[in-house]
Amino acid sequence: MVSSKEIEEQAWAALEESIIYFQGEPVGTIAARDPEISALNYDQCFIRDFVSSALLFLIKGKAEIVRNFLEVTLKLQPKTTQLDCIKPSRGLMPASFKIQAFNRQEYLKPDFGDHAIGRVAPADAGLWWILLLRAYGVATGDKALAEREDMQEGIRLILQLCLVTRFDMYPMLLVPDGASMIDRRMGIYGHPIEIQALFYAALVASLELLVPNPKNQLTIQGVQNRIVPLLRQLRENYWLDPDRLNVIYRYRVEEYGEEALNQFNIYSDSIPFYWLAKWMPDAGGYLAGNLGPSQLDCRFFSVGNLMAIIASLTTEEQSHKILNLIELRWSDLIGQMPMKICYPALENGDWRTVTGADPKNRAWSYHNGGNWPVLLWMLTIASKKMGRGELAHHAIAIAERRLLTDQWPEYYDGPDGRLIGKEARKYQTWTIAGYLLAKEIIANPDHLKLVTFDAHW
Repeated sequence: MVSSKEIEEQAWAALEESIIYFQGEPVGTIAARDPEISALNYDQCFIRDFVSSALLFLIKGKAEIVRNFLEVTLKLQPKTTQLDCIKPSRGLMPASFKIQAFNRQEYLKPDFGDHAIGRVAPADAGLWWILLLRAYGVATGDKALAEREDMQEGIRLILQLCLVTRFDMYPMLLVPDGASMIDRRMGIYGHPIEIQALFYAALVASLELLVPNPKNQLTIQGVQNRIVPLLRQLRENYWLDPDRLNVIYRYRVEEYGEEALNQFNIYSDSIPFYWLAKWMPDAGGYLAGNLGPSQLDCRFFSVGNLMAIIASLTTEEQSHKILNLIELRWSDLIGQMPMKICYPALENGDWRTVTGADPKNRAWSYHNGGNWPVLLWMLTIASKKMGRGELAHHAIAIAERRLLTDQWPEYYDGPDGRLIGKEARKYQTWTIAGYLLAKEIIANPDHLKLVTFDAHW
């Protein structure tokens, strides 16, 4: 049996091999190095993918690669308003970039979703970029980078894109299906919890990063005006636990006016109450997957709920209830490999209708109920933050049984995550980095400060 130390050593070697260089300088890591499958876009560096690697590099004192990454991606951000509607919007961060050569010169080619499967622009890339810029400052003590005018402008443009006037009466961020880590159609168009939790974290981080000067005044004011309503909306209207289910179950519909309790006109017949009442433990709770007119998506989405704990979006009681749910429904949400990206999966005719019959999202596969080892780092940070480190230890032990032997797959299939993903790339960089980052957090919880936030509101 391979020891934990040997697994870590081989993981570090694999991570080092994933580093890419631009003009002789390290600028990121490629998504995967699977020698058996066509690279497609897995030879690119994705902003969301690089986050776990970047945090690991910061912990190990290798801040140069993170600084380079922040600078090169900032240069790829459009700074002017585009009159051409098919060009990336001002302030949008690319989903990924790759290094190309022409006439013996290297240049960066960004992908804003215009080359991706489904052609959906990434709403989460800019939010992750802000969080990574903050982490760099916390780790290095170098506040000067974030205070540079080009960095300040980059933050402003991302926030202006998020805070722009829109056809929406709610404080959440309106995005299309597929605009986040769940980058395939999964019926989460509108206000998915993953984006809302990231949005909240980025707003809080931006208040730390933005210099209070005349150029930033309107942006800071916009952020301050948005945070509290967003927090209240998510904590109150997205929250599900046994008590809340009893309230929703007895909702009246077709209510009109300011005093309406059922603001979104949710019909109880649209909610699987009997399944929820059986599945949700008395001590558990979580943030619903999505909320909109006549819609309450009761699926559990891991990224949004774990980020809510990490960013102190949820109250202390709510955070513990989310972890209680994970612990008490361990076989469903963790199974043979940490952890389910969402639960339950869309099955039978539902997956065909909702996903557009996307074969990669068949039931219990990929984004439709697949198990993603990268989530190990988020589970570890959320658990350690709340003093529940035993959950992280148990999850890491499960992951160590298979990750190296299975060659670090992107995801696992099946209701319990027993099968290596049907189309999963091996030597997936964020799988490797997620495991190593979880181990570093366990070894030194002081690293939590890189990504966690205290409760402010």
